[in-house]
Amino acid sequence: MRSFLPAVAEQLFRDIQKAYQETSQIADDLLIALNFIFGSCVLQALDLVDQRSVTCLSSPSGRKAFQVIGGSGHLYTCFESCHYCPCPAFAYTVLRRNEGLLCKHILAIYLCQAMGVIQQESVSDQQMSVLLSGTGTHDT
Repeated sequence: MRSFLPAVAEQLFRDIQKAYQETSQIADDLLIALNFIFGSCVLQALDLVDQRSVTCLSSPSGRKAFQVIGGSGHLYTCFESCHYCPCPAFAYTVLRRNEGLLCKHILAIYLCQAMGVIQQESVSDQQMSVLLSGTGTHDT
């Protein structure tokens, strides 16, 4: 995912990737740094990671989208090309109040990628077109 994050956050994800590859854990100091940078959504994002709620959908044409099943069971579709989630928390906290960098769904995507635990699923170009048009969701 192309990053729209500050350099310190990008470095933190690289550090998490390295640590997780070596130990299959995220060290306490990295968890503290996550909490410092991203605030209250960290625990919820880690819970989504633990529940394997993030899936990367890819089509034969090379398009990718991420689907995250939120804590309420709602499916959120986020696209690789932009830093956006359709959830209410993103709209309110990130866009309206400018109080956070992202929501728990996007943070869970970044964490899954850094940890190498993201689920992969192939979809047809037609299914991806439906996702891109916003007229439907893909049932994972």
